[in-house]
Amino acid sequence: MKALIFNGALERRENATSERLSRFLSEYLHELGIETSIFKIADAGIPLFDVSLQKTPNSVVVMNHVFREADVHIWLTPLYHGSMTGVMKNCLDWLQYSANLPKPYLIGKIIGLVCWADGVQAMQGINAMDAVAKALRAWTAPLSIPIERSKLFDENGEISSHYKDRFTTLLQLLTEAKV
Repeated sequence: MKALIFNGALERRENATSERLSRFLSEYLHELGIETSIFKIADAGIPLFDVSLQKTPNSVVVMNHVFREADVHIWLTPLYHGSMTGVMKNCLDWLQYSANLPKPYLIGKIIGLVCWADGVQAMQGINAMDAVAKALRAWTAPLSIPIERSKLFDENGEISSHYKDRFTTLLQLLTEAKV
């Protein structure tokens, strides 16, 4: 089984929420013996979606391969004005590149959705990602994780036990699912 962690944040700081979550999830999946990769939108070089281009950019070809090869995905994003980040949505739009393939888009992929916000509105980002995942013909896990960022980390700077429990459940659902 191959897992992809899609980090949709434009953060590059090692201590950023998206980086810490990506590392935590990657380490957990590795402990389960699952081949895991992290796709960081901040480092991917994905251009603005443009169907008029004569040649598909190499970064888009690579991204399509990585996304379509993984069996399960975990999409991570901070809430931006009621949705996922714009660059994350732009990247997902480039899956259009696979439209004419025998198995286009994300058919049969299972996706776990994670969004965090400073308040309690993270579910809006989950809903936006859910709509896109379904439009790309993927299955979303029956559990998503909307995060109130002020409660994500404990007093030692570790992921709080509440969220560790939720991540454990999500990862079990993703890695044991049969579609």
